[in-house]
Amino acid sequence: MSTESNPEEPRPPRKALILLSTAVVVFALDLVTKVVALAQLEGQEPVRVLGGLVYLQIVRNPGAAFSIATGMTWVLALVAVGVVVAIIWILPKLRSTGWAVGLGLVLAGALGNLVDRFFRAPGPLRGHVVDFVSLFGPNGEYWPVFNVADSSIVAGGILIVVLSLLGHEYDGRRSKHKKPEASASE
Repeated sequence: MSTESNPEEPRPPRKALILLSTAVVVFALDLVTKVVALAQLEGQEPVRVLGGLVYLQIVRNPGAAFSIATGMTWVLALVAVGVVVAIIWILPKLRSTGWAVGLGLVLAGALGNLVDRFFRAPGPLRGHVVDFVSLFGPNGEYWPVFNVADSSIVAGGILIVVLSLLGHEYDGRRSKHKKPEASASE
């Protein structure tokens, strides 16, 4: 069975609505949780939740995950812009529901942190991302402090990697991993 589609066969519907709906819902959730976290936690000691499994506290992160690249906030902003552009470029060819969800999660996370980098202090392309969830201990003692956008990027990335490993392409095709054929001289 060929993985190429017949131009006469009807193509499955594009999944842009799923991608955009996922991105809008998660982006809104990220913005709302940051606003609530800032209103409730700014200037406060870490709040212990779930018996110490989670601590809520405000951390303004000028870098990426694990606070790497702290002096390169503008580069991280440009990378996020590149991710957004790449997802928009894929959108017309997108025909996989799983990829639509995964890319929607990545898009929401990239936009959520990009908004912080543009609109939060100390200024455009240098803004610090608002993180507020610390696992197992306060101050990122055991795991870096994160936010909904960060979680969304990780979940979307994992989904896309799993789909790729299972042979699901973003355009709806299934890739077949063929074994090398034995030569006639063997």
